[in-house]
Amino acid sequence: MDRTLDVAIVPELTEQGAIAPISLELLDIGMKLTGETGGELSAVVLGCGLDEAARELIRHGADTVYLIDDASPAHYDPDCYLELLEAFYMEAKPDTILMGHTPLGQDIAPRLAFRLNAGVVTDCVNLEVDPKKGLLRCAKPIYGGVAIGVYTIEAKPRVVTVRVRVGEQPMSDDSREGKVIEMDGTSSTYSSRVSWIVKVTYEARGPRLEDASVVVAGGRGIGGPEGFEQLSALAGMLGGALGATRPPCDSGWVSSSCQVGLTGKIVSPDLYIAVGLSGTTQHLTGMSGSKHIVAIDKDPDAMIFKVADFGVVGNYGEVLPAFTRKLDDLLS
Repeated sequence: MDRTLDVAIVPELTEQGAIAPISLELLDIGMKLTGETGGELSAVVLGCGLDEAARELIRHGADTVYLIDDASPAHYDPDCYLELLEAFYMEAKPDTILMGHTPLGQDIAPRLAFRLNAGVVTDCVNLEVDPKKGLLRCAKPIYGGVAIGVYTIEAKPRVVTVRVRVGEQPMSDDSREGKVIEMDGTSSTYSSRVSWIVKVTYEARGPRLEDASVVVAGGRGIGGPEGFEQLSALAGMLGGALGATRPPCDSGWVSSSCQVGLTGKIVSPDLYIAVGLSGTTQHLTGMSGSKHIVAIDKDPDAMIFKVADFGVVGNYGEVLPAFTRKLDDLLS
């Protein structure tokens, strides 16, 4: 039985060096877990010029920040990250390592678990301590989101990824004090198998899909890029982001960065508006954590209606304009 539960988070930074929202959510989850058991909450930050990031993590709840100020990899390199995170674990020895279920977390968490001979649970939507055994219980959607599986890992360490928007963002407290431990960031000992070729950027309008509190998503039933312009306008009215199933992305109707699903992005908005999509298991896996789901589809037997809180059976070309006009009246 665990008497204490020491938790470490792996924060993510924006390109400007700021703390990404998922990092604060991980701190919130970590504080709740360590608060129940009396353990320590630490964070490990990788990069260069990160003194302010370390202080911000302490202000938001970290007890100790391990600073690996390493400028060797000019871009994200999984081999380098793996070496540095292993070095951090050998120094701090946390019981549990938390990461976001983001592209970075999905890439590096299984690698790290294998390297540390650790148990791993991914895409969790709830973490809690078993009051009887003291073990960490990890809940995650299974079978395309139609059920929740609960897993425990008795061995230490444990590597866990957490879905975006599962945790809250704790308030900053300028009076909080913590330790900053600088570690040797020399990454010359690793041999990278990755070569950086090119970086492709695109102009984003509105919030990032992963962080948006409102997502308006379309499927094959939208019929073409013109329909997605309507969905984009609706998302803009609601201050949200545009999403899509895989077929529209494969057809070039919308950017692949908008794809929601098992092979796309995992989202958990407060409001998910699904338009012209049937609700395949692949897609439901990516949005089953949405708090409220509204579906518009002409097929009354579409799977999406089985998970929706509100549904409209009809052609989106007729339903959506009326919905948008009413929304415009309410917002004006």
